[in-house]
Amino acid sequence: QFGFLTGLGALGLMVWLTTTPHSRETEQKRLGMLVAFAFLTADPQDPLDLPLLPPSIIPTAFLGTATVFACFSLSALYARRRSYLYLGGFLLSGLSLLLLSSLVNAFVRSTWVFTANLYLALMIMCGFVLFDTQLIIEKAESGDKDYIWHCVDLFLDFVNIFRELLMILGMSE
Repeated sequence: QFGFLTGLGALGLMVWLTTTPHSRETEQKRLGMLVAFAFLTADPQDPLDLPLLPPSIIPTAFLGTATVFACFSLSALYARRRSYLYLGGFLLSGLSLLLLSSLVNAFVRSTWVFTANLYLALMIMCGFVLFDTQLIIEKAESGDKDYIWHCVDLFLDFVNIFRELLMILGMSE
């Protein structure tokens, strides 16, 4: 129940943030929305039963996420301009296939498919770090200075990688 309400609140804040134009006058309000969105998004969701996990898994997943995020971000920053933007279509197609296989697995209940989905989702999220970082660079070059929305993009990439790593590490325990 609480996870559903926080998810709904995060979605509402995301819509509000999207509809509020980026300007100097709205900057403080949008930063407040970003902080509230981050707080609600970071709330533990249903698949992550944090009390059941050994305490060492959470910092391990966080450090792993930070390392993966830093490596893929630096790779996107030092790569040729627009060299990873072609990944967008592949990543969204992969996300669609992931959703489809998760729906099928809801009825089949295969451990193998669940594990494959975890690793596939981790690879897709790493690809999104590459894609989003280069997309933000291109948007900034063309005049889009909405750093708050760019922060939302990268924050969601970070949170998704963290959740995937947390589930993978939790399964191995």
